[in-house]
Amino acid sequence: MPEGRAPATPGGTLDDVLSLRDTAGLTAEETASLKTQLGAFAMLEDLVRWGYSSSPPHDVVEVVVQDEFCHDVVLSWEGGRYLVFDTT
Repeated sequence: MPEGRAPATPGGTLDDVLSLRDTAGLTAEETASLKTQLGAFAMLEDLVRWGYSSSPPHDVVEVVVQDEFCHDVVLSWEGGRYLVFDTT
């Protein structure tokens, strides 16, 4: 996480900010790992930096504009799967 930036969930849990809906049949270990990694992000920028710094990189493969305020951001992930983030 960038220096000086507060965690996304001060005083709360990841579930207070981010809901993880599993449509790929993740293992308990994969789910726990994702929650740990994603819980540190306060902004979309943090997510994109994490994706590009991962090995192999989790590239942004598509941004779907829902309206002027809402976008779905799609990142490649492991095993040919994708992570999709609904941002407002």
